[in-house]
Amino acid sequence: MATSLPKTEGGPALSRSAYRRSRGDVPFRFLSTASGVVLLAIMAAIAVFLVVKAIPALQANTSHFLTELTWVPNATEPVFGIGALAFGTVISSFIALVVATPVAVGVALFISHYAPRRLASVLGYVIDLLAAVPSVVYGLWGVTFLVPFMLGPSTFLNDYLGWIPIFGGDSVVGKSMLTASLVLAIMILPIIAAISREVFLQAPKIQEEAALALGATRWEMIRMAVLPFGRPGVITAALLGLGRAMGETIAVALIFPATFTISFRILSPNGNSIAANIANGFGEATDVGRGALIASGLVLFVITLVVNTAARLIIARRKEYARAAA
Repeated sequence: MATSLPKTEGGPALSRSAYRRSRGDVPFRFLSTASGVVLLAIMAAIAVFLVVKAIPALQANTSHFLTELTWVPNATEPVFGIGALAFGTVISSFIALVVATPVAVGVALFISHYAPRRLASVLGYVIDLLAAVPSVVYGLWGVTFLVPFMLGPSTFLNDYLGWIPIFGGDSVVGKSMLTASLVLAIMILPIIAAISREVFLQAPKIQEEAALALGATRWEMIRMAVLPFGRPGVITAALLGLGRAMGETIAVALIFPATFTISFRILSPNGNSIAANIANGFGEATDVGRGALIASGLVLFVITLVVNTAARLIIARRKEYARAAA
């Protein structure tokens, strides 16, 4: 007995395989849409929670939250502001990005275009494993090894490059903005390298072979064919790494001097971040103190949201990546 196949409106009957695909598209589209809606709902719920919990503390605050440098939310008359914490968060993350991005791009290019296949495979696995190392491990390594080690290089920079404002200052310590930034740089380097590696591997082989056929060296081929293609992906990877650095908690909490001052002298005992301050102060905070910490978390939430939105806008400018990310 023949089984009739469904027909399209005004068209021929669908084949059995096409009919099965059309039946599978509907639930898949529904699940995909539902997943996107759930994700947006979760983000909205987080934002609402932060706002609701932060409002009482902001109302009790006796100073301007965005510009005040003092952080005493547990006092009888609470005084707290996000100025110094936001400054330390942005500056330390920016220094980490400046240090990590060139190294990560070099590692990605070596793996994708210079290393032998077996070595490239091993290095790729190592980079992926470094990205999975818990942040507390980086923090403990930074406290036990990097803090004592950085005292010598910091003294050298202060003695010979002290005329540059960021390396100036009368006091040089191991626990400084520079040390915390280096730990953040090591943490975000695997992320930037892994994403950049995948982007460079997607560069059109025809363009690479054409450049080599015209007599270009391997570096000239990379400069003309690979880097222009991968530039949006590298920028996006750097911004994602920047977002990771801004939200890092335990590693920087162990290293930052935990001061509430604004200073560009990265070798002095100055510096703090929003995430580190939340980790250090939440356990002993009063109701108003917890509200103040949640308010600072709301600011960090907005900053990271802006950074990730910028990454999305950059990736959307390149149609190859936009199609893959859609």
